[in-house]
Amino acid sequence: MSEEQVPMTHPSVSRIIRELLEGPLTRPALLRWRRKHFLAGQGYGFYFGVFDSFRAAREWLPSSPEFDEEALAAEFINVRTQQVFAYDYPVMWWLNEAFRHGCTRILDIGGSVGVHYYAYRRYIEMPASLSWHIVEVPAMVSIGRRFAEEHGAAALSFTEDLQEGLDRPGVDIWIASGALQYMEDARPGDLLKRCVEMPLHLLLNKLPLYEGEDFVTTQNIGEGCFAPLHVFNRGSFIRSVEGLGYTLRDRWAVHERSLYVPGYPERSFPSFTGLYFAAEPKASPPREGGTASVPA
Repeated sequence: MSEEQVPMTHPSVSRIIRELLEGPLTRPALLRWRRKHFLAGQGYGFYFGVFDSFRAAREWLPSSPEFDEEALAAEFINVRTQQVFAYDYPVMWWLNEAFRHGCTRILDIGGSVGVHYYAYRRYIEMPASLSWHIVEVPAMVSIGRRFAEEHGAAALSFTEDLQEGLDRPGVDIWIASGALQYMEDARPGDLLKRCVEMPLHLLLNKLPLYEGEDFVTTQNIGEGCFAPLHVFNRGSFIRSVEGLGYTLRDRWAVHERSLYVPGYPERSFPSFTGLYFAAEPKASPPREGGTASVPA
């Protein structure tokens, strides 16, 4: 699962233009034009509408397989497995640190055909005992398994069942890059509560976080497909994870992603967000004759 967004122009220029277009006299015409553009092929990557649920968004959208469409895999195979982008570097840094401290088991939620594994292994050394498990839609699972077999990627495995992924014991690291927002019930705090064993590290990238209230919008994801997605309040999103015993260790702006919802400038923002959480260390049992210690 992934998203593309046509880059916005310079923020100050965009803001002035939108203030003019979204005024009371021009807003109705703007929304009619934007809606028509959004539903057409040239609307790829664009967003439209504000909804209170995925169900309401899907009722408004044309019928679509969403991300369960083989044609959407072409870019992942031809581009995303071959190169990394600016927003990947913080993930690679923290992933490499986790590997250096003995972590070997990854759950990659929405990892497509294994794009992070193929692209990152060009830059960081993967553990010999690496287990990289990907949760994806059926079309991507089928393609990913074939691609892994063709490329001898024995570390990769796939499932269509999210709960099966959450039930895997001993997972050290979660990666979710541009995926959680497209899943109807995928707030990380709720997912962590469903885990048989919570991971030590959470690498959550390309998240639509901002300072306003949560809402649902829709996106043209290409090839005649559309999908609803969550937009999250930044503070409540972070607190939901921290409340389960994690510390936010790093955050970064994803300038390659922005969100503009026509007619709703207050719900639009110039960049997405990446977050790295680490589980808080637990106190070790006190040794006889000594005191409790907390591992670094």
